[in-house]
Order: sequence, then structure tokens, then C-alpha cells
Amino acid sequence: MAGAPAIRIPGRTLAPALWVGVTRAIAEDWRASPPGRALAGAPRADGFQVRPRDFRPADAEDGRRILAGGFVLAGASLAVGVRGDPWDRPSPSRAFAEALHRFDWLPGLVATGPDGAAEALRLVLDWRRVFGRWNAFSWAPGVMARRVFNLACAAPTLAARASEAETAQIASDLLRQARALLGAGGAADAAERAAAAAVAASALRGPAARRLLDRALTRLSRALAATLDADGGHRSRRPDLALELLFDLQTLEEALGQRGLAGPEALSRALDRLAAAVRFFTLTDGTLAAFHGGAPLTPSYVAAARAQDETGERPVATGLGGYQRMDARTLQVMADVVAPPAGPWAVAACAHPLSLEVLAGGRRLIEPGAGRTIEAGSTVQVGEAAFGELLSGFPAAALGPRLVDAELAVDAQRHEAPGAVWLDLAHHGWMARYGLMHQRRLYLDTTAGELRGEDRLTPTAKAQGPDGRHFIGFTLRFQLAAGVSALVSQDRRSALLRREGEAGGWVLRNDALDFAVEPSPRAGRPGQQLVLHGQRRADSGARVRWKLAPAAS
Repeated sequence: MAGAPAIRIPGRTLAPALWVGVTRAIAEDWRASPPGRALAGAPRADGFQVRPRDFRPADAEDGRRILAGGFVLAGASLAVGVRGDPWDRPSPSRAFAEALHRFDWLPGLVATGPDGAAEALRLVLDWRRVFGRWNAFSWAPGVMARRVFNLACAAPTLAARASEAETAQIASDLLRQARALLGAGGAADAAERAAAAAVAASALRGPAARRLLDRALTRLSRALAATLDADGGHRSRRPDLALELLFDLQTLEEALGQRGLAGPEALSRALDRLAAAVRFFTLTDGTLAAFHGGAPLTPSYVAAARAQDETGERPVATGLGGYQRMDARTLQVMADVVAPPAGPWAVAACAHPLSLEVLAGGRRLIEPGAGRTIEAGSTVQVGEAAFGELLSGFPAAALGPRLVDAELAVDAQRHEAPGAVWLDLAHHGWMARYGLMHQRRLYLDTTAGELRGEDRLTPTAKAQGPDGRHFIGFTLRFQLAAGVSALVSQDRRSALLRREGEAGGWVLRNDALDFAVEPSPRAGRPGQQLVLHGQRRADSGARVRWKLAPAAS
């Protein structure tokens, strides 16, 4: 259970932002200086001895596009021509630039075969010529961690086509960047950085690489303890980050095995816990639950991680990482039942207390959110009040666009009976401002294949206002998944939800005061949301009941 809502203290984020900004500037100045570069580059590696295996599926089609002269990364494209130079021209977006400098293109290019490996070698050497000394953007910890990992997995293949001098350059550059990973960044990506450094050190030969491996494994053990909960949930509460960390650790374990080395106990323990978490978050469509800014990913991508799970078909947990899962033959529900992540883990966190995700007939129907603010969540908002705040300006530049002031206490109880499972949930996030508790009951009838919900606003403190009789509006929203359309009935008491090409559909009935379909606030792609409005008197509660059932019922 999280703590009660905190009182906003002026400067509570400004002081940490100033500290981080100053220390980051000092560290960057040192790394950019000649002495800093000299110390980071010595001693050197002695070449490569194993090739780590990245278990993520590589798409050779991406590599063939590059051979034809075009990069497609992060939803954007850049035409450079055959054997063109992507490093000497502006990127179409920041996300594209980050993916480019992370070497996200490298696995797909190497997967095309000898021609792709030759082109990859040319691009890596060209990157080294332009950015190899140091650059604030391309050497940022998050960007550098992925580049080190991707290069460590591909470098032995590139070295087979390189000269001795080029191989020595790539190996020494990889060691230098891997060493830098252990001295840069914050808590939120510490495990990723340490894992990438350990993978690189595993691939390299020589005393310097072995010393780095020992340091990286020690750092990784500490970082895993801070990153993972006891059940395997990631502190960011993002299922996709748990999956990505699982991939990294699988690669590290395999690389250590190639060298005849045993990993630390923390590594094997984390692999078991993350594998259990990925099993829990894998939905019936083969993708992941997508909360707090996470991506669902593709079924083949998720399956690649699960293929390494040697535990077999164990029963899936009903609760993990602050989520509750309810399953029926045609419906699947995932509910967020704890407070949003805080501190460095809240860079992508969303203000959606008690939000839910629903799959119907094995396909996504309702998403937990279409943005980060409460207006974009599948939950209840009271009045026009925001819940939490996203950092902006200088604090965001230093700390990232964290969600702050979203602390709340959450109560969650699970009940099961023959043919039914239900959750009784409550959060106290509206108490300080309105003296209200939001209670949500989710009842899944596993026999009928229906989800019944009830959202209550219950006064828990002295009524607000001079006479306790003024009315305050509230809004209950359901964010519809991409490709789902909604048609409201004439009596405005129900809506038919249907995916493209679907003959039947699902009906959401409700007893709200007002009911409408509105455009979703989802950025980048159109969508719809169901919006249920109501009012309550300050000295009394309010209730909205709703039911999701197949259209034929």
C-alpha cells in the first residue's frame, strides 16, 4: 500500500534537478576532456573471444532496406542512398536519432548475410570517425547502453571481415564505452547499463576485459536488487521493460556459458523472476499488457523471450507487480491496483489510478490509457482536477518528464467463487481535495463471459463547501483500443463496440447521467473513448454501474 497523498513542497523537484544537472555537466566536461578520454581508453582490449547471442528476433527486411539506401527507425525514415552516410545529415526526429545511435539497425543488417555484415562494418567505422571520441547526445547513458549491447553481439561477426587494425579499434572502443556505462546514468537504467557492460566484457579478450566483467557483474547484482520487486515486477511497473531486461540477462547468461563462467546468484534469481513476470503479463493475443507508457510489442517478439523459459507451462499468477489478472474463456482483464511508480522510475508513469485493460475474444478492446494524464486514462476523474503533474522545463531536462505528486493509498482485495472472480479496489487520491474515495468493483462472470463494473465516489471526510449541497461533476472514461469503433444506442444507455471486420461485437451498458463517444487523446493515431459523465452532491456519494457483454447476449 502506498502512502497518503503528499503535500507539495516548493523546490521538492527543483533541488534534485539542480544537483543532477550540475553533476551531469561536470561529468560530461570530464569525459569530453583529453585526460578523461585518455583514462577511459586505457588499458585496451585484446580482441574478441566469444559472440554473445541476442535472443531478440532480428528482421532481415530492415537490413535489406538499409542496403537499398533507406533507414526506417522509430516510425520515421531517412533516405541516404546505397552506401550512404546517415551520420552527416539531420535525423527526421529525435526518436529516430536515438535509435540510429543505439545501433538498433545493426541486428537486422547483420541478419542479411555477408553483404549486410560488410555494410554494418562500414557504418560502425564511419560512426567511430564522427562520434567515437565523445558526444553528449550519442554518449548519453541510455543511448550508449543499447549501442554497446548491439555492438557486442555483432562485433565478432564484423571482426571477421575487418583488418587487424579495424578489429583492434572496434574492440578498444567497445571496452571504453562499456567502461563508461558503469560511471554514468541513474538508478532507473542501472541494471540495463550494467548488463550491457557485462555482455561487452564477456565478448572481449584480455585482462582489462576480465576486470571490467568482474566490476560489471558486481554492479549488476546491486542494480537488480533495486530494479526488481520480489515477484519479478519492474520498479517502473512497465511490463515491456521487464521483458527487455529479461532479453539482456538471457544474452549475458549465454555469453558467460560460452566462456565457461558461472554468473552471480543474483543473475539466475532475476532470470527466474523476470520469466515469471513475462508469463503473467503475456495476454491471450500473445502481446504484453501495456501500462505506464509501455508497449504491447508483437507476439513473435514476446515469444522469443518465453522460448528460453525452461520452467515449462507453470500456472500463471493472479497478481504480480501491482497488477491483478482475471481470465475467462472470452474475456481477459488486467487491473492496476497500486500507486504509480515514483522517483526515477516515474519518467513514463501515467496518472491512471485503478485503470484496466480488457481483451475480448482474444483481441484488445479497452486500453488502460491513451496518454499520461488522468484525462487519458480508463478510470474516474473528479471535477476538472488533475491527478499528479508531469515535470516540465528545467526539472524535466534534468530528471526527465517524471510524474510527481501522484502518491496515493490503494486498497485491493481479490475474491473467487465457482464461475466468478472479482476485485474490490479503492484509492484515496481525491481525499485531500474533495474528501472522496474512489471505489471500483470489477466482477468477471466466467460462465456468462461478462464483465460487470461499479465505480463509486464515497465521502470519507467532512463535506466540502458552505452547505454541502453544491454539485461536483465526475467523469468515467474507457479508452478504446486501436481499430475499435463505438456506436451509441438511441437511448444513450449503451454502446456497441466492434473491431474492423468483426461481425458481432461487444455491448457496454451503463446507468450514467450522460454517455458519449469522443475522440481519444491518443497521440499519433486516431481513436475513440467512451465518456460517462455524472454529478454528485458534496455531502453524498455517487455510483455508476456498467456491464460489458457479447452483443448477442
